[in-house]
Amino acid sequence: MHIAPMENRTARLTLLIDPRKKQLFEEICTQQDLTSSQVVRRLIHHYILDHAGSRELPEWLASQGAKPGSAQP
Repeated sequence: MHIAPMENRTARLTLLIDPRKKQLFEEICTQQDLTSSQVVRRLIHHYILDHAGSRELPEWLASQGAKPGSAQP
């Protein structure tokens, strides 16, 4: 499993989630030795890549990893 280095700057994202889902999510993250923030950042990254459409992505984003399901070195 490849984990991209953390970005130099961060912004806070606050969301509301069912407490049972949060608990289960955190347990699964812990089993995979990942923080919930790492997983959410990865999900957001992949969501942007998958749904950007014809929008040109900045190099810093496009070069941070391949799309899910694609071959990775």
